[in-house]
Amino acid sequence: MTEAEGHVRLTSGDEPDGRDHVRRIPDIISLVKDSYGELRPAERRVADVVLDDVRFAVDASNAVLAERAQVSEPTVTRFCRAIGCEGVRDFKLKLAQSLVVGALHLSKPPPTSSDNGMPFWNAVFGEARRALQEAERQLDPAQLVKAAELIAKARQVTVFGLGGSSSALAQETQYRLFRYGITVSAQCDPYLMRMTASTLKPSDLVIAISATGRTREVIEAVELAKHYRANAIGVTAPDTDLARACDVRLTVAVPEYPDTLKPTASRFAFLAAIDLMAVAAAYKLDGSARETVRRIKYNAQIHRTGKEMEPLGD
Repeated sequence: MTEAEGHVRLTSGDEPDGRDHVRRIPDIISLVKDSYGELRPAERRVADVVLDDVRFAVDASNAVLAERAQVSEPTVTRFCRAIGCEGVRDFKLKLAQSLVVGALHLSKPPPTSSDNGMPFWNAVFGEARRALQEAERQLDPAQLVKAAELIAKARQVTVFGLGGSSSALAQETQYRLFRYGITVSAQCDPYLMRMTASTLKPSDLVIAISATGRTREVIEAVELAKHYRANAIGVTAPDTDLARACDVRLTVAVPEYPDTLKPTASRFAFLAAIDLMAVAAAYKLDGSARETVRRIKYNAQIHRTGKEMEPLGD
């Protein structure tokens, strides 16, 4: 879902003070579902028709909608008012807005088969494999080398990521880099990003992560960091505002499988980019990175018995 979905932007011509404002459009689909138990039986039949085929309900006339629900036209009007709309026209405008999110979220996923009876099994593993293949095909080794050089020579590294996926990837980047002796922190709050960017110096580095490359708060934080002459690496989609704002671009595009319940496969591609970047930086640091890893492993093993090749610090 993009930043614009679920909102209507009013331009300066709409507002007397000349500023842009965002007016919230109610999620009418949720209103219908949440109000269902309070509706009269005839009104529930209208709700059933709407929820069964939202696009049909948007396009159908009042008479056609009433005919399919097997109710009178006044019942359709009463249904619209029962869920908080002024009437049929107001209801349809709000219902049409619900389709901005896309019919994909209002329909069942395409059928898939699996021998173990789990239809999502092949989709999850298959999409993970495809994401890694796309990362291997699209990531630029020359850009990776530049990223490693910037990390290895940086006084400090700060990682920006906002939202459920990118914030987790920012934390993962911190965990990948600190074990090589790199001074690194992750910021996942937009205000802290701006505050941190304001403290940076020419010898510092920002790593910005965004699956879409359109997250305004991250882009603005990177631009602010660059204003203070810090360097920036973008781990993001190609040909985006974030990619253009960064000095080094580790970019990959992974089309998503049309199942809204399946985790986003592109994160596997970004994890691969982060791992490549971290290991490349470690090879640049070489001796100092190996010594830091040795110290971490030594103190982890004497604290808790384990095998030498177990994950570091797990």
